Amino acid sequence: MRKEAKMQNKSKPLDDLTNLFTNAVGAVKGVGDEVKAMGRSRAEQMVADLDLVTRDEFEVMKAIIQNLNAENAELKARMEKLEKAAKKRS
Repeated sequence: MRKEAKMQNKSKPLDDLTNLFTNAVGAVKGVGDEVKAMGRSRAEQMVADLDLVTRDEFEVMKAIIQNLNAENAELKARMEKLEKAAKKRS
């Protein structure tokens, strides 16, 4: 029975040390997660301050520009056709 008591006494400090390391690792992970969250928040704030357009706004403007370019090409072709017709009449 004395040997069991000695074994229990030896394992108690080892258990305490193991728990200490486990808690320390958990604390370090928690701090790391907090730093990541703060960094992400700061990055999002910096992007918001840049006043960038959203993807949806970009796509809408892209479609508008494509439509205007197509309309411009059509008007240019019509104008060239009318100019040719006007030259024939002169």
